[in-house]
Amino acid sequence: MPVSKRLTAAITTANVQGRPALVPFITAGYPEPGEFINTLREVAEVGDVVEIGIPFSDPMADGMTIQRSSFVALQNGVSLRWIFDELEMTGDLSTPLVMMSYLNPLLAYGYEKLARRARATGVCAFIVPDLPFEECDELRRALESEGLGLIQLVTPATPDDRLKTLVAASRGFVYAVTITGITGGDTGLPDDLAEYLDKVSSVSKLPVCAGFGIRNSADVENVGSHAAGAIVGSALVEVLESGDDPRPFLRALGGK
Repeated sequence: MPVSKRLTAAITTANVQGRPALVPFITAGYPEPGEFINTLREVAEVGDVVEIGIPFSDPMADGMTIQRSSFVALQNGVSLRWIFDELEMTGDLSTPLVMMSYLNPLLAYGYEKLARRARATGVCAFIVPDLPFEECDELRRALESEGLGLIQLVTPATPDDRLKTLVAASRGFVYAVTITGITGGDTGLPDDLAEYLDKVSSVSKLPVCAGFGIRNSADVENVGSHAAGAIVGSALVEVLESGDDPRPFLRALGGK
């Protein structure tokens, strides 16, 4: 079975339990590289899937919180190679992992090597926000040769025909961006969110997880009425930045 299906199974299990799946995002090696594995274990204890952000110098889709975390991690020497080395020490981590990375670090690492190392360290799929669908064949083939997947992102501005194409190409789950903007906004979720998520869910055979702008339990509940899961990024990074235990925060959002 492709390992990307572990993502689908984890999300579906949460839904069977009567709740939306919780997908926490952390920036690898932030705020302290030496605490990365401990932080990952704590977050994985409550999250159904964990999204690990690969620090990058120009994270164009991210707001100030994640930009700041990425900058600090890079200053502290965090790299893709370092992350894989650290993940080798997780051993018995049962929660499936996703990596979110801009394209350059993946290109520099090499797609085939990337896929092999990712599978060996518990990573099931990748999210690459700056890789257009029309240019993703090489990476997708390399990942799928190891049973991994490339998760596609859709937005409220995605035309219906393209939406069907992206949904069909996605693996593990479909990432529904809730807003046309960057992560970390505090303007609230859009009024037409329900209609948008219902549309994406209606054309997808995979679970749909919504991300961007999800900060509290009300947001998770709102999203969970129309999608299979909620992705929580900037709000969690702020908790970690403050030095707080992430588990109470994530449990308050409805994690496992």
